[in-house]
Amino acid sequence: MLTERTRLEVIVDALIGFLNSDGFSFVLKRVFQALITLLLASALCFFVIQLAPGDYLTTLQQNPRISAETVNQLRQQFGLDRPWYEQYLRWLGQIVTRGNFGNSFVYNRPVASLLWERVPATLLLAIAALIVTWAIAIPMGIISAVNQNTWVDRFLRTLSYIGQGFPSFITALLLLIVAQNTSPLFPIGDMTSVYHDDLNMIGKILDIGWHMILPTTALSITSFAGLQRITRGELLDVLRQDYIQTARAKGLPENKVIYIHALRNAVNPLITLLGFEFASLLSGAFITEQFFNWPGLGRLILQAFFAIDLYLVMGSLMMGAVMLIVGNLLADLLLRVVDPRIKLGAED
Repeated sequence: MLTERTRLEVIVDALIGFLNSDGFSFVLKRVFQALITLLLASALCFFVIQLAPGDYLTTLQQNPRISAETVNQLRQQFGLDRPWYEQYLRWLGQIVTRGNFGNSFVYNRPVASLLWERVPATLLLAIAALIVTWAIAIPMGIISAVNQNTWVDRFLRTLSYIGQGFPSFITALLLLIVAQNTSPLFPIGDMTSVYHDDLNMIGKILDIGWHMILPTTALSITSFAGLQRITRGELLDVLRQDYIQTARAKGLPENKVIYIHALRNAVNPLITLLGFEFASLLSGAFITEQFFNWPGLGRLILQAFFAIDLYLVMGSLMMGAVMLIVGNLLADLLLRVVDPRIKLGAED
């Protein structure tokens, strides 16, 4: 009995310590700021969408088989006959009270269920591209900085300039041409093969990974080029610092100077960029999904924009905003883990 009570006291003390920590107060403050940001962003997005000519029912009015009375009934049913601010308050009230983001006009289904069906595929593509980008860009940036002004540095900088000059949709088009000329080496379209269900677990994972090669490459090329240049610049700046010269004067091996002393300080700005990088990859994934017929959010959201599917558009915009906020929060927390000297609440 005493042991159980002691364990309970330890758990309670740990919980109290966490609640009183700087990390918890920082996360709590960021969550409050995020809610205010999402509220203002949602109101602005809702207003901007209303500026678009017509609405979802405009296309139905052009169909001679649908009477004007039916269109008016649907307008009242969807609440599109009300002023935009009443529609917004009604939509916001549903979210707060019931967690309901409204129904899609096109699919006649809850927006939340539609988005959650497509989120895993888009997140899988974006996270894979993020891992590939960092795995390529960081080593190339280090090599370029260590070999400054040599032919290796010039070659890697040329690659980064070329990579930055290719938007993701141009890269996707070029990769489609390559895949077409090397068929069936790379699959084109969809996330799985037609025989996917007949495979075992490992086979299914390999099948999805095979289909991810081209879209992940298309997303990574532009991103790695910019990150490589930033890594090179940050590392060169750190290598010029006095404490690096002091470490070399003490006779420390060059690898230890670069990878322990220099890179540890140069990586902080890169982690700060992680949140923005993740959000940009998500937006790039929407474009790439169109070219490779990837079953993610891209096609769903593009169709919603063209059809002015109000609540589906709003749901997708809010999801993008949440991803940006979460990415920045994770970047800040990761920065604290990498460099314990940084105080989370210092910038606030």
